[in-house]
Amino acid sequence: MPTYDYLCKTNGKVVEVRHPMDKTVRTWGELCQLAGIDPGDTPADAPVERLITGGHVVSSASLKNPEPCGSGTCGMPACGGGTCMME
Repeated sequence: MPTYDYLCKTNGKVVEVRHPMDKTVRTWGELCQLAGIDPGDTPADAPVERLITGGHVVSSASLKNPEPCGSGTCGMPACGGGTCMME
């Protein structure tokens, strides 16, 4: 599941959360609930905006099956040229 960074301009905080790509987070209250953090004094209806980031890289060592893709053991077929697009 991808991770996203959100900014609340009301309190200036940036919070990183994981959620499906089709989920939309619009308020500080939604963000805090998703992140499992206390909203503090910031109003729950304060708007948040998703920040554009370069993406978060997951190393194969952190996966359940640390074999690299394209090796035939990760469950993903090798892509063009024998390497996997997932790498």
